[in-house]
Amino acid sequence: MAAVRSSWMSVTLLLAALVLAPSLAAVEASHHAFADLQPLEADHVDDTLRTGFHFQPPRHWINDPNGVMYHNGVYHLFYQYNPKAAVWGNIVWAHAVSTDLVNWVLLDPAIYPTGPFDENGCWSGPAPVLPDGTPVIMYTGIDADGRQVQNVAYPKDLTDPYLREWVKPDYNPVIAPDAGVNATAFRDPTTAWQGPDGVWRLVIGTKDNHRGFAALYRSRDFKHWAPARRALHSGDTGMWECPDFYPVTYSVGDGGGTKHVLKVSLDLTRFEYYTFGEYDHASDTYVPDAALADGNDGLRYDYGNFYASKTFLDPAKHRRVLWGWANESDSTAADVLKGWAGVQAIPRKIWLAPNGKQLLQWPVAEIESLRGNHVNITDTLVRGGGSYFEVTGLATPAQADVEASFQVMDVDKAEPFDPAWRGADAQTTVMDVDKAEPFNPAWRGADAQTVCAARGADAKGGVGPFGLWVLASDELKERTAVFFSVFKRDTDGGGNKHVVLMCTDPSRSSYAEHLYKPTFAGFVDVDIAETGKIPLRTLIDHSVVESFGGHGKTAILSRVYPTMAVGDKARLFVFNNGESDVKVTSLNAYDMGSAKIRAET
Repeated sequence: MAAVRSSWMSVTLLLAALVLAPSLAAVEASHHAFADLQPLEADHVDDTLRTGFHFQPPRHWINDPNGVMYHNGVYHLFYQYNPKAAVWGNIVWAHAVSTDLVNWVLLDPAIYPTGPFDENGCWSGPAPVLPDGTPVIMYTGIDADGRQVQNVAYPKDLTDPYLREWVKPDYNPVIAPDAGVNATAFRDPTTAWQGPDGVWRLVIGTKDNHRGFAALYRSRDFKHWAPARRALHSGDTGMWECPDFYPVTYSVGDGGGTKHVLKVSLDLTRFEYYTFGEYDHASDTYVPDAALADGNDGLRYDYGNFYASKTFLDPAKHRRVLWGWANESDSTAADVLKGWAGVQAIPRKIWLAPNGKQLLQWPVAEIESLRGNHVNITDTLVRGGGSYFEVTGLATPAQADVEASFQVMDVDKAEPFDPAWRGADAQTTVMDVDKAEPFNPAWRGADAQTVCAARGADAKGGVGPFGLWVLASDELKERTAVFFSVFKRDTDGGGNKHVVLMCTDPSRSSYAEHLYKPTFAGFVDVDIAETGKIPLRTLIDHSVVESFGGHGKTAILSRVYPTMAVGDKARLFVFNNGESDVKVTSLNAYDMGSAKIRAET
């Protein structure tokens, strides 16, 4: 204890300098390893804003989910972890197992630096299961020369249901960067797949100057790999991290087929985007559907704080499950003081929408096992002009699951979209994809996040803003808004269509200083003129607000750090700042229990 106290004194000035270093600014390529903080074990952990049902270990730093898989009745989650401090560095593959994706047993790290092929770090990768049932970890190692190389590890004992120990063969690395490949940007292999010809393929993220690439490699024995003649895909968006490539099935009438999804994490923008289209096994070519934007303005899994995602196929329940990492939005100094940093988003089922326009996602059903006390509200009118009411009856709205459906009573009051709201094209083409008629040029260049920043939760609109104030304090001095706004859109076909904007606005979420509090937003493909209703589900977990609009069409995760609306002092409200009345046709709010996340005994 004396040594810890001495360490705290020695880094006091450094912590002060780090106060303005927001955690959100870091991913693998951009991480700053705070060497002076690495030996500083978290002697005291502040659990005030620690999540109750999102995955996180008891202390220290975590980032990318790795090697997610299901094997012999057990779900495995590996993840990037610093066992020494609440900042990035000393990265190992931590390991947790579960039978329900909710409650987890924490095991010793599965892999950590041991040889010249990974002595400077064990970074991200998958854990595919070979045809004989043997799982294999493939990961990026940082070798003795600082190159990023791809290595494999195999279970030491396949009879161990938890696969606690892993062995790295002497022939590592199995893939090294060739001449002409950027050896400092060559990482994060995808889950390998085997084609009809019996050949294995995988994709590695890399870049050449500003152009990101999904570099394709092939192998007949999972040991000797060679680059394909051409990359699977590329884009002028900077480094492509954590690529993911997988098939999704769809149905059309009496038939159907398979599309392939390519997702990349953009190191420059801190966002991810995906396309889907046709993959030809014979030629190893991938062509995104022509209607989809391909680049910074592409479709996203999540329009908030969600990065380095990875999916896996769950054969037990015939579904694909998505994991993603949510970094902190406070300062590095705050992370060190509280003793932990980073959480994993709730695992989500992901599938192709029936209309074939986008992917849909929804929290895995198992999370509902934590639901407890239930509050129900039906057919409650919220007058326009700033009305609101409190949702009472929950033990603690700081840890809750809320499902609501809002009905717009007068959609004709929707404001015309203002062409002055212009941005960085981040979500523009989502609207283009979602509408069959020609795109209105007045909308071109307008991105959802810019619109949300211009027309936030406190704006007085025609239809909206309306939605939820979560993690709100008694006098509403602290509150995080999750809301919708509806705008009128003129079309070439005559008549009016409407665009639904979904936002999370944390600008009033906390009185704490040195926080990163951006608005996050995405458009929702809902025909409000036809249905009149917009559904919303929000998972509230102390410092995480994770929301799904339009039955999973748009997802936004945000990190917030209230100082007053904490624990049993948090409150939940419905509000309407629009001119049109809004009816809450149904609202079901549940107290959420805490997941059991414990070390193996």
